[in-house]
Amino acid sequence: MTKVLRLPQHFIEWLHDKLDKKQFLIFSSMLVGITAGLAAVILKLLVHYISFAATYDYHIPHQYVFYLVLPSLGILLTVFFVKKVLKGKLGRGNANVLHAIAKKGARLPADQMYSHVITSALTVGFGGSAGLESPILTTGAAIGSNFGKTYHLTYKDRTLLLACGAAAGIAAAFNAPIAGVLFAMEVLLADVTLSTFIPLIIAAATGALLSKIILAEDILFLFPMQKPFNWHNTHWYILLGILAGFISLYYSRIYPKVEGFFRARKRFTYMNALIGGIILGLLIWVFPSLYGEGYASIKTLSGPHPTDLFRNSLFNSYSGNIWFVLAFFTAIMLIKVFATAITVGSGGNGGNFAPALFVGAYLGFVFSTLLNHLQVADIPVSNFALVAMAGILSGVFHSPLTGIFLIAEITGGYGLMIPLMIVSALSFSVVRYFEQFSMDTKKLASKGHIFTANKDRNILSRLKVPKILETDFQKVDPAMKLRDFVNVIAHSHRNIFPVVDKEGTLLGIILLDQIREIMFRNELYDTVNAQQLMRSPAAIIQPDDDMFMVMKKFDDTGAWNLPVIENGAYIGFISKSSIFSRYREVLIRNTSE
Repeated sequence: MTKVLRLPQHFIEWLHDKLDKKQFLIFSSMLVGITAGLAAVILKLLVHYISFAATYDYHIPHQYVFYLVLPSLGILLTVFFVKKVLKGKLGRGNANVLHAIAKKGARLPADQMYSHVITSALTVGFGGSAGLESPILTTGAAIGSNFGKTYHLTYKDRTLLLACGAAAGIAAAFNAPIAGVLFAMEVLLADVTLSTFIPLIIAAATGALLSKIILAEDILFLFPMQKPFNWHNTHWYILLGILAGFISLYYSRIYPKVEGFFRARKRFTYMNALIGGIILGLLIWVFPSLYGEGYASIKTLSGPHPTDLFRNSLFNSYSGNIWFVLAFFTAIMLIKVFATAITVGSGGNGGNFAPALFVGAYLGFVFSTLLNHLQVADIPVSNFALVAMAGILSGVFHSPLTGIFLIAEITGGYGLMIPLMIVSALSFSVVRYFEQFSMDTKKLASKGHIFTANKDRNILSRLKVPKILETDFQKVDPAMKLRDFVNVIAHSHRNIFPVVDKEGTLLGIILLDQIREIMFRNELYDTVNAQQLMRSPAAIIQPDDDMFMVMKKFDDTGAWNLPVIENGAYIGFISKSSIFSRYREVLIRNTSE
């Protein structure tokens, strides 16, 4: 059996030796696409069947009460699996992948090739109000990363295969290969070149093909566009785009706060899971649409009978009141953010991709239905729901191209391309005005782990002050006379000297160039001391300053050396030349390791 299992690996190793670099990358992208696509299909099927079994009508009296229990069960099972099997380690969300690219050489742990499939299936299958796309993305990325690691590919090629796995996963989840490619390029890859496209396209097409062959249409999130675009509604699409931007901003700011509330109490793991599950169960009891991914809810909302969403709710008798319907759906739209944050923060596993689409669909429905009811417009509700989904996705993830082409692909055509572009661009612009980073990259930025499309900034974020600290500077006592100081200069290879008192506090610095004129004036040797010669440093660096901030201090001051202070005490200097040297080392290592 072992020999049989090793046959594929031997074959790949043989190909690695026989093919050139580009040919092996193309082959690798296809293999990663197949594996990541299968992982996405397996996860989708697992959630479908778990949810079917959990919500099946067993003709039990008061069976709806189980909705209060199911989310807690799913989250508790997820927490148990993470603690007992994964030893408490499960990198969640897109930020986990971005951090691996920026800080860990595009290396993801091998267990992430399966751990996210199991944990997200438990969470979402039992009603957790989160999406599967982030776990699918992480699983695909881990598959690509570990393939690259196994066959000793360089950092650049390993990163590309990581992105191929993510693209294939997204493509399989929606049967949308173009959206998968664009998401990988917009969100994951800092450097995009023409040679990047081919492996990404192959991986995404492979993943989407598997999804098309295996998954039934009721599992995939697909529905045809119902009405063509009418240019007379352009001004309403503009207004929707602006509104989508502010709702995206609401999402981006509320979600981290609610999730952080539970994260701050991570010591109480099972208690968090229980409390979060109970709160989520109560929310689902009041708003049944919050159960699970929410794609079935979106399809119903965009269909001819949206009030079917009132079935099994406490407010079924009010479904005929249009104002109550609008208020009810608005509440669902806003509360969905809390439900998702509670699901993930309390210990469940899931992402924000599906919830962003959910919020967008409800926004588009409420917006268009309100205008129609007030008789100020006659606009297609389904089209506005679809376009708003792209707007929220663009705003939350800072990925307008992904939002545009995802909706275009799941509707089976490009008839809505113009309104999709208008709404996505406006939503992204509004959010970008208030938030420089997306919700995922902001999490990294707050920890000093900047990840942006700027390659220089990414490399700088990998450099740490303590690693390039220089300590071979001769300290000078403030009372030291010029005569003794000249002797110190004669035996030093540095041209800068820190003046430090007995407690280790930096009082100032002496630059050789600034005292050169008085160095040989013998009459001053016994009358001038170091304290009189020193000057304040142009800036101070702390050991935990990120390197981008350090470089800004160098640029603002024009200095080539700046002192590093820790808890008030002098510990050394950072030089601009050492930063450049280390930058070059990282750049070379990225292309060769």
